[in-house]
Amino acid sequence: MVQVELSKIIIDEKRQDQIIVLKEKDGDRQFPIVIGFLEASSIKMKLSGIEVPRPMTHDLLLSTIHGLDAKMERLVIDKLVENTFHAKLGLKTSEGESKIIDCRPSDGIALAVRTNAPIFVEEDVLDKAAIFKNP
Repeated sequence: MVQVELSKIIIDEKRQDQIIVLKEKDGDRQFPIVIGFLEASSIKMKLSGIEVPRPMTHDLLLSTIHGLDAKMERLVIDKLVENTFHAKLGLKTSEGESKIIDCRPSDGIALAVRTNAPIFVEEDVLDKAAIFKNP
């Protein structure tokens, strides 16, 4: 697995689909993921430090995870199937039990920016999706 970080959020309010770009943390490869407007807005709001008076959906999910005495350990983007990325949340309970939960990468990234959890991508997914590769 390769650790990546959020590099860019490209929001076009006239379109429903938005783009986030993930970049290899210790390298030059990067790849775009098309996500929905609401997910992009949720990520952007958190990164911009915008506080809302009531919990948004991703805040609610994070509160639920914490309420169940667990924490988010990581996000892994593990598949690329017919141009659709798949991901898994890695959670750990207070008893030390690991739980893997299927999710959309956009929702996982929205949670990762709220928890500072690392984001990883499987090497074969990065090989297929990278728009720039080292020579």
